[in-house]
Amino acid sequence: MKAVIVCASVSHGNTKRVADVMGQVLEARVVAPEEVDMEELFTCELVGFGSGIFSGRFHPRLRQFVRALPTGERRRAFVFATSGLPELQFRPFTRPLVRLLEQKGFEVSHTFSCRGFDTWLPFKLVGGLNKERPNGTDLAAARAFAEGLRAGISAMP
Repeated sequence: MKAVIVCASVSHGNTKRVADVMGQVLEARVVAPEEVDMEELFTCELVGFGSGIFSGRFHPRLRQFVRALPTGERRRAFVFATSGLPELQFRPFTRPLVRLLEQKGFEVSHTFSCRGFDTWLPFKLVGGLNKERPNGTDLAAARAFAEGLRAGISAMP
């Protein structure tokens, strides 16, 4: 399976750590949005898109990258994030990016999120939230998530 992971990790490297674990399982390169080889992207069977969450939204670099993608044939994708606070069921932060990717022709099969060290205001005033996250348990969950994606893709005709 050919895969690539597009990751915008800017504050503490939280999301990059998660992306690297997923990349090992999927044998996928992890690249920043501005480093994506578009030819490679369009030949991949699976593409991951992830960043930290800022004010309830994915990082602007990732959102801008996805908005700039041409609409194309349906490709499988997944979305992942790290955040200081949990994703709320009534307002999931992954939903807008999933919808945007679907408009671009991706079939988003799954999403993953875990907590990450967060020093966004006002949390910075108290030293931040989740100082030890993502931790070993979070990274094991990311590994299991990626293994599930790999198994699901390899089972496809």
